[in-house]
Amino acid sequence: MTNNEPWEPPTGSWASSAARRRNMQAIRSRDTAPERLIRRLVHAQGLRYRVAARPLPDLRRTADMVFRPAKVAVFIDGCYWHGCPEHYVPPKTNPGYWSDKVARNMARDRDTDQRLEEAGWTVLRFWEHEPSEDCATRIAAEVEKRRSAARTAKPDS
Repeated sequence: MTNNEPWEPPTGSWASSAARRRNMQAIRSRDTAPERLIRRLVHAQGLRYRVAARPLPDLRRTADMVFRPAKVAVFIDGCYWHGCPEHYVPPKTNPGYWSDKVARNMARDRDTDQRLEEAGWTVLRFWEHEPSEDCATRIAAEVEKRRSAARTAKPDS
């Protein structure tokens, strides 16, 4: 494409311009700064976990942190993409598409929570703006609580 030709989005793309497409492609779906910080704090407390893993093999969704034996799934939700009640601002460009996308994300989040809870999992969701130290403390407490409950539920051999 030369500079004289108008930009055309690739088939299936909702990008309104080449610059917007580059910007959207650069947005990470994992390993965001809030996720990395919370993971580092949780790891420092001696906890080990899976990153960006499916809690249930037949559920095509990944949690940001998965503690399989304790059955705890952690999600660090971005304020824009998951519709934070404090920080979500509707888009000015292509508002119909993006608002619907965020609404679908929110509905999928609720469905994911329900499916995991029905399977006996504890779901912890945090907004990216929440203090990382508080998130890490709550995660560690919940994992320890679930591990303790599992130990006391096991009959002595």
